[in-house]
Amino acid sequence: MNENKRTTTLRLAVQKSGRLSDASMDLLAACGIKVSRPDRKLRAVADHFDMELLFLRDDDIPGYVEDGVADLGIVGENVLYERERDVKVVQKLGFGRCRLSIAVPNAMPYEGPESLMDAHIATSYPGLLGRYLEERGIRASIHEISGSVEIAPGIGLATAICDLVSSGSTLISNGLQEVEVILRSEAVLFSTATLTAEQEALLAALTFRIKSVLTARKYRYILMNVPNAAIDEVAAILPGMKSPTVMPLAEEGWSSVHSVITDDQFWDIIDQLKAAGAEGMLVTPIEKMVL
Repeated sequence: MNENKRTTTLRLAVQKSGRLSDASMDLLAACGIKVSRPDRKLRAVADHFDMELLFLRDDDIPGYVEDGVADLGIVGENVLYERERDVKVVQKLGFGRCRLSIAVPNAMPYEGPESLMDAHIATSYPGLLGRYLEERGIRASIHEISGSVEIAPGIGLATAICDLVSSGSTLISNGLQEVEVILRSEAVLFSTATLTAEQEALLAALTFRIKSVLTARKYRYILMNVPNAAIDEVAAILPGMKSPTVMPLAEEGWSSVHSVITDDQFWDIIDQLKAAGAEGMLVTPIEKMVL
């Protein structure tokens, strides 16, 4: 445990480079937390929030948080759960989504996990894979390798693999089929178990901002011009959180109708809105949303 860590500042460890790093910094910026990192230094102080950032290898972050060197960390669940650490998951962040899956050659007959009995499986996640096999009573040998796991069956190193999958195109190009999903993963914010009361208060303020940003990303603000005679019909179509806002237009007999809908609802209801008489529909992103 780091005995010298400050109790009025949160130290957040994030990946020093890569897509997860970029997405983490974008999220902090959307929360109004600006970070200047000249010359790609491994340590920076945030503006407008009492926070210090440490830029580390993602595999090292859970250990640093467990040991109290950092108070918080952002990594994928696959990294966090590979080695069971004494930390607390605070918030799922909605980016970095992937899955940890078992894949076998296309020519290999597969009838369920029992087909992996006595198999040789190559992976960079021996902990997660080992627990999965043990829970199902599957006896198999695990070969821990880093990088290019998907080529292991092709060069005779393994019967199957366990690796991260996003689109699945890498598996297809290597003649593999995905047969079991071990873990569906996304980036998470997690904390040490030993935060002070002051740090807990700062963390509550941070998670409030994060939730406001993440909620807003699921919704869109929609406004349209509607004949007054059709307002009730349009309001019944809109699946917003509450009744829409109706504002009279300069043109007599028309109003501007404003509402909030989820991002994936617009295309499902646009034809209904047009049929009801709505015109000039505009859909825009929402930056923050406090419920």
